[in-house]
Amino acid sequence: MKQGKYALIIHGGAGNITGLSQERHDAYVNGIRECLEAGEKLLKAGASSIDVVEACVNILENNEVFNAGKGSVINTEGEVEMDSAIMNGSDLKAGSVIGLKHYKNPISVARQVMDKTEHVMLACDGAEEFAKSAGFKYYENDYFKTEFRIKQAEEAKKAGKTVLDVSDVKKNKKMGTVGAVAFDMNGNIAAATSTGGIANKLKGRVGDSPIIGAGIYANNQYAGVSATGYGEQFLRTVVSFYAAIGVNSTTKAPAAAKKAMTYLKKVVNGLGGIIMIDKYGNIGKAATSENLIHGLVGSDYELYVSLAPNGKNELNEL
Repeated sequence: MKQGKYALIIHGGAGNITGLSQERHDAYVNGIRECLEAGEKLLKAGASSIDVVEACVNILENNEVFNAGKGSVINTEGEVEMDSAIMNGSDLKAGSVIGLKHYKNPISVARQVMDKTEHVMLACDGAEEFAKSAGFKYYENDYFKTEFRIKQAEEAKKAGKTVLDVSDVKKNKKMGTVGAVAFDMNGNIAAATSTGGIANKLKGRVGDSPIIGAGIYANNQYAGVSATGYGEQFLRTVVSFYAAIGVNSTTKAPAAAKKAMTYLKKVVNGLGGIIMIDKYGNIGKAATSENLIHGLVGSDYELYVSLAPNGKNELNEL
């Protein structure tokens, strides 16, 4: 590993976004680019990977175009419930929160769970009480609801089905988890995920995003991974862990990511994607869906943003 090596990859959801408006396309691209530019600046300044992934996910949580933080999807009870997790590859410490309703940066609450408690995961009322005690600002649940999400919830309820963060219930299926994986100049890896879940989900539903090994995993001995997709399928296959431990001297991140997505599709016909960085600083990404909103940058990588899993404007071959 050469001195000063760093890498960063971000995702903003996966799925089929056929017919996406130019305005929303640009909003996704600009949001990911903003995140990459901020993250690269931190990495170049010597920031730790754990600080970088938290900062990057904060940016996405505050951007209402993404399904995390403000702009999260709405459940069957008309509420926003948010899940998030963060993991440090150097010591395997992790923090996770489930069902937050009143605190706009779940990833930062998860970071405090990791840093300030002996626990990994806090849920619902316990997570809310912890966030309050940790000094996070309280917001009414309506703060997180946007006009776009309210309309989406009405369409989903009218259709009588749970939908995967769709722009159009009949055409588009786009999973809205956001995530980041970073490799810092000291060779440490960290990963983070945050989500509002699935539109019109049942109250209390938990997907893969806050579950270590399913929606997120980081271990300096292997890789850091963040997933996005149909959470129940990722939970059943523990895909993030599967992808990470697939890394070895002959299988780097690009191949490990593709292998994990092939496995997901084969065993549960899974829909979604992953981003990852291995212990050598190599970036990998793959998806079983037609689109993976993502971007990357690094000392060995030119910054780019794409809505396709392979980084080009064409469909994935899986």
